[in-house]
Amino acid sequence: MKKTITALVVLFAIIGNVQAPAATKMTALPDSIASESPDSTAINYVLDNVTVTAQRPLIKQEIDRIDYDVQADEDSKTQTVMDILRKVPLVSVDGSDEIFVKGEKNFKIYKNGHYDMSLSKNAKNVLKAMPAASIKRIEVITDPGAREDAESGDAILNIVMMDTKKMEGITGTVNSSCNMRTAPSVSTYLTSQFGKAIISVDYGFIHFTDRNNVDKNHTEQTFVETGNTITTDAIRYSPGHIQFADISASYDIDSLNLVTASFGGYFQKNNRHGNATTNYLNPNGDIFSHYDESYHDIHDNRNFWSGRLDFEHRSRLEDEKLTLSYMFNLSNCDDEMETTYSDIQNAQFDYSGIHQYNHERFIEHTIQLDYIRPLWAGQKLQTGTKFIGRDNDSEDEQIFYGEPSSTTDGSFSHKSYISALYADYIWKKGNWSARAGLRYEHSYMKGHYPDGKGPDFSQHLNDWVPQASVKYQIAPLKSLKLSYNTSINRPGIYYLDPYVKTTPTTVEFGNANLGSTRNQSVSLAYMQIGQRLTFQVTPQYKFYNNGIDQIDYAEGDIRYITYDAVRRQRRWQVDGYVQYKPFKATTIGGNMSFAHYKMENTFQKLATIGNYCSYFFSINQELPWKLRATMLVYGTFGKISSIYFENDPYYAYRFTIQRSFLSEDRLSLSFSIHTPFRKDLCWTTRYTQGDIIGFNNEYNKGDSRQFVIAASYRFGNLKANVKRTDSTINNSDLEGGLSR
Repeated sequence: MKKTITALVVLFAIIGNVQAPAATKMTALPDSIASESPDSTAINYVLDNVTVTAQRPLIKQEIDRIDYDVQADEDSKTQTVMDILRKVPLVSVDGSDEIFVKGEKNFKIYKNGHYDMSLSKNAKNVLKAMPAASIKRIEVITDPGAREDAESGDAILNIVMMDTKKMEGITGTVNSSCNMRTAPSVSTYLTSQFGKAIISVDYGFIHFTDRNNVDKNHTEQTFVETGNTITTDAIRYSPGHIQFADISASYDIDSLNLVTASFGGYFQKNNRHGNATTNYLNPNGDIFSHYDESYHDIHDNRNFWSGRLDFEHRSRLEDEKLTLSYMFNLSNCDDEMETTYSDIQNAQFDYSGIHQYNHERFIEHTIQLDYIRPLWAGQKLQTGTKFIGRDNDSEDEQIFYGEPSSTTDGSFSHKSYISALYADYIWKKGNWSARAGLRYEHSYMKGHYPDGKGPDFSQHLNDWVPQASVKYQIAPLKSLKLSYNTSINRPGIYYLDPYVKTTPTTVEFGNANLGSTRNQSVSLAYMQIGQRLTFQVTPQYKFYNNGIDQIDYAEGDIRYITYDAVRRQRRWQVDGYVQYKPFKATTIGGNMSFAHYKMENTFQKLATIGNYCSYFFSINQELPWKLRATMLVYGTFGKISSIYFENDPYYAYRFTIQRSFLSEDRLSLSFSIHTPFRKDLCWTTRYTQGDIIGFNNEYNKGDSRQFVIAASYRFGNLKANVKRTDSTINNSDLEGGLSR
């Protein structure tokens, strides 16, 4: 593999170096000159027949975040946001398109600086359909600050949409892609102006068919107490479609007052169906029970809506501003499914089918006031207050067909009211900059059973959340930053709902008594930005003592699942990023995260220790005739572990050829081949300890054997942006909420 990659780099470089016209001389600018124009992809001066060009670095580090310049990445013309995310420092994407930031899933996604429920709850699907051409940059907010630190999780991933600075008309982009498994997607982004108002609209649609959304799995679970084993062979089809849309607007009242608003949503309709065969084996390997099952969705609809309104007032004092914000989030999930059982032999249950219905609703209202006041030279104070009102409701019903038939149902309502105060102090002098803050939150949570099947309950929680970071600019393009962060998470309705859901092999229920949990981390980041070489190294240590985790246990041959604050974790981690240009037309990039961890379940007295690494490497080569070639290799090695199980490594690779056409490269086309020599991605989970041991082999199409054609067309000449207030609402403290 190493010899092949080296040969490709040399070959691309030789071919790429013949593309420059003989009459033009290309000369790189010094780092200091290139860095002075952070809003330009390149600096060009034409002096007779001499063109001087300097490429802007893709990444930039600030006191609280790392920015990845999507528009400076040529691959953004035809790739999706999910593709670009694999390149972003501190971000990794596994074979199932699960996103990790700083090695954890404990993060939230913002869009244009405010929490976006559609993205956070459905990131897999939305980001695979969202064109990277409509994104300006991706920010990894590593140190959110006291303003939202308590509710930011371990980090924030902020997707910043395209903008420019000058109004000249109307513009838009249309993107479409299709692979050989007939999964077409289309999206569009449009910006225009009406008087003092600037409006942008984006819309996306993606369709899934039986052919491209199919999973097969083989599971073996051995119950330690009885010695019996359950084997299941299943195939699942998940056709359906997804739509997402958003409209944003800004209105300049005058030079000191600005109003911004946005409204949008995410809409998913599934039509899942499948079948399975299950056998029960005694310790000698003899089958003593058997049944077949088939299931289908009667309906499965998931809708997420959000809206936001901000008013910003600036004073005559530079950088002083007051922002008043309101936001609402609404989600509805309705799922009705029917399962039938046949060829039942010596059944361990007394029914022939299950009709299951679940409805979940979430409503959230937030009001926030932020004030920023410059103090002395290089010093700034940010303070504010916030109120959140949340209402979670869940209704469940299971009808068991048999002799006799029976029904179980339940309803649960959970309300929470959160009040917060914060202060954030920012200081800068010479090569030093620092940020320190403190946040106080009071939470009142109340549980209610509308059907009277349980007693009402309530609790008050008080949380103090400090954070601090300091940065030293060693040289103009070299920096060192030390950070300490704490954050809290609150359980969503999925973890809280005590209703008991039953299948022939499992019983699952939530825990209504869960409260907030606290996470802490310390990190040290070194970054160097150069014309040929840019890299960052970030060692960090993360720990918590009362994390919410799944509890698995067995009674007989039945698996029971619930949740509690029983997880204790210690994690040592090093994240690295590199971008290297060995030749003028060649760029090599890499993104890697290595972690050593120790996890404990304090309830069952279980522990696990392991190592894990995710990696991403790319080679980009400019070729004659305006062609651009990209080769990617990414995957994991080591073990991704939970208390009970670990996942085996995986890998994938991709080759893409891309070309732009028409004036100003308005039309871009690409053709990609994804892991052509492997039919399916095999994802193996091994259950290593607890009451149940065994494994699950899951086979899905993933990135394997795909041939993808993508096109992007940009029209119009508007150079405008929907303005945004510098402060807005960010709610991101929930875990285990709707559509977890």
